[in-house]
Amino acid sequence: MTALLQKTALELADMLAAGELTSVELTRATLDRIERLNPTINAFLHVDAESALETAREVDEKRARGEKVGRLAGIPIAIKDNLVMRGVPTTCGSMMLDGWLPPYDATVVTKVREAGMPIVGKTNMDEFAMGSSTEHSAFGPTRNPWDTERIPGGSGGGSAAAVAAFMVPLALGSDTGGSIRQPGSVTGTVGAKPTYGAVSRYGLIAMASSLDQVGPVARTVADAAALQEVIGGHDPLDSTSLDAPVPAFEDIVRRVGSDLSGLKVGIVEQMSTDGFEPGVRAEFDAAVRRLEEAGAEIVSVSCASFDYALAAYYLIMPAEVSSNMARFDGMRFGLRVEPEDGPLTAERVMAESRGKGFGAEVKRRIILGTHVLSAGHYDAYYASAQKVRTLVQRDLDAAFAKVDVLVTPTSPTTAFKFGEKVGDPMAMYLNDLATIPANLAGIPGISIPCGLSEGLPVGFQVLAPAHRDDLMYEVAAAVEASAGDIPGSCPAKDWKDN
Repeated sequence: MTALLQKTALELADMLAAGELTSVELTRATLDRIERLNPTINAFLHVDAESALETAREVDEKRARGEKVGRLAGIPIAIKDNLVMRGVPTTCGSMMLDGWLPPYDATVVTKVREAGMPIVGKTNMDEFAMGSSTEHSAFGPTRNPWDTERIPGGSGGGSAAAVAAFMVPLALGSDTGGSIRQPGSVTGTVGAKPTYGAVSRYGLIAMASSLDQVGPVARTVADAAALQEVIGGHDPLDSTSLDAPVPAFEDIVRRVGSDLSGLKVGIVEQMSTDGFEPGVRAEFDAAVRRLEEAGAEIVSVSCASFDYALAAYYLIMPAEVSSNMARFDGMRFGLRVEPEDGPLTAERVMAESRGKGFGAEVKRRIILGTHVLSAGHYDAYYASAQKVRTLVQRDLDAAFAKVDVLVTPTSPTTAFKFGEKVGDPMAMYLNDLATIPANLAGIPGISIPCGLSEGLPVGFQVLAPAHRDDLMYEVAAAVEASAGDIPGSCPAKDWKDN
């Protein structure tokens, strides 16, 4: 691999601004890398080379004319396949949408285009973002660049693997229960979930609307911060969008020093018990000690409701899934399957289309969601889960009254092998144990690589109060500085051919 693709997005941006590199050269190098590695990694479902190079040429011409361009103009980026792009195949990892061409752009796609960032393609994912391993994609699993026999996390395994394998410096993902942070943890990348509403969800194919959030995937905290500056901000097309200015996240990260005196870091007692691999726990504890040595005060806090957060999430999320998936009926768009015999009725076309278009995990969640919303079960399940969600929010409010940020391991384990948990949904769901509370409460969270356990990356999660994404990035940058360049040691760095 060329040394060029090992550089961070901001290093490349500096080279472009200084005239040491053109966007066309960088985009071609990225596309060449994707062409060589994608048969092995399967991170991309669609590559749009022609459009990416056209954007790169336009940015180069603007720079040549002396026109002002954005900070990340000319930097290639990949987009998770549940964000719609006008005229570009968008499948959500499902046969239900195979061949569908959206008629409009998601707001974040529009912002990326306006920033002059060449979009090189759409990345693989668990079907409709339902999964923790990218094994549930209808187009085959994505492989982890650290060990191709292991999962890259999910549902955003494609975006995380593409960044980890140096195929692209930046990517966008979506996080409903940890789908940016958990893949970041097991691939040694940085994945951030902004405050709910800080980034528009318009054009994100919804899985669970009250939990979904678009966010950046990168190899450094500064790169992620710079990308959130690009995609953040109010969007009148999204009724949940926050009407607040976007802070200068990159400047905040650059100002982070080695002295953390005055910072109070909370360790969640409920995330310090069983369920975490010894190697994960050891690397997390070592990172906490480094924060303490830098001057941070470490405080133990209790969030008793966290014990019930996972169960509440797996009632609220499928309830919203069952509603959102109803639009895929074989009648309006996407896959349409007509019965081979018998009368041709709307009900039979819907049944055939949904039966053949959806995979097993999607069907499982639709059935579960429909059950918990049904008469006679609503109060016992869905209403109770919403009460737990309120308790989680109150526990976090109480915790943030005592400390500045909370920290946990991002994922209970390092990357596991393919097939290890696919037959045990409950074991798979436990991967989101530490990430789910942030989605239930709408607060920002970020995963940063903090060490290696048996040669595989371990993620460190920082949670901050709502609207304090700046503080999240500040602490994450300190963790990153103390851990060193773990993303840069991915074995894929030395891969030359597929």
